[in-house]
Amino acid sequence: MPIYFRNTPVSEPFTFDSIGNHWVQEHTSRPKGYPLCHYLQSEKGSGRITIQGKEYLLLEGEGVLITPFIQHSYGKETEEWLTLFATFTGTIESSIPRLLGNRPFIFIGKEQGAEIASFISGIVKKYENPPMDVKALSADCYRLLMFLADGIYTHDLLEDSLYQRYVAPVIREIETNYHSELTVQKLSRQVYISPQYLSRLFHRFLGCSAYEYLTIYRINKAKEYLLTNPRMEVQDIAHKVGFADASHFISIFRKITGVTPLGFRKLN
Repeated sequence: MPIYFRNTPVSEPFTFDSIGNHWVQEHTSRPKGYPLCHYLQSEKGSGRITIQGKEYLLLEGEGVLITPFIQHSYGKETEEWLTLFATFTGTIESSIPRLLGNRPFIFIGKEQGAEIASFISGIVKKYENPPMDVKALSADCYRLLMFLADGIYTHDLLEDSLYQRYVAPVIREIETNYHSELTVQKLSRQVYISPQYLSRLFHRFLGCSAYEYLTIYRINKAKEYLLTNPRMEVQDIAHKVGFADASHFISIFRKITGVTPLGFRKLN
């Protein structure tokens, strides 16, 4: 049951933080979600997965992609449950949710799952025969993300009138002006609804509040600065991503990632 973890600094737009197949899957519970976008698929047997309080059965050949910090847990439903998986990172990992239609999770059917299983098997074989071509690996990672973006539920979000009218414009504002003094109050006024209703809509479509989305987006942009500008001071990065106070930025960064900005830079 091969599993491979990234052991080099993040230098490409997209790459795998971990990848593997034929894994004897154990029970996993993540009340605060996982910090990276990750994919899980049943290879043999089936498992039961709970996402944001709702249960789903993951039958053989079916998979699910879960975006960062989405509450979930899973465990085997049959006597034996083998899985394949991949977790995604990169210098522009903050763009991955957008590539995936900003869905909190995407289910993959058996037909598409068969293609993904074959593709992941090919990538695992590359890991078995080092040295790795990091640029080719980055291209593979992007191709896999595009496979997943074609999941059967992705189009539903873009067709929802509430999402298009209220959530999409706020997302565009956040992604354009994250470095400015944005608040949920200001964002809600732009689409003429209350802050409470805006956050309810964000929870409905994205699995997090508007404030959480803004904060996570800023932290992901900070990761980009930390990796691509190794000499930039943490205080300057804090200001560039919309934090007026560096100590508050460090505290939020540690809360979300588990390490300080400097610690994150050393790890990568």
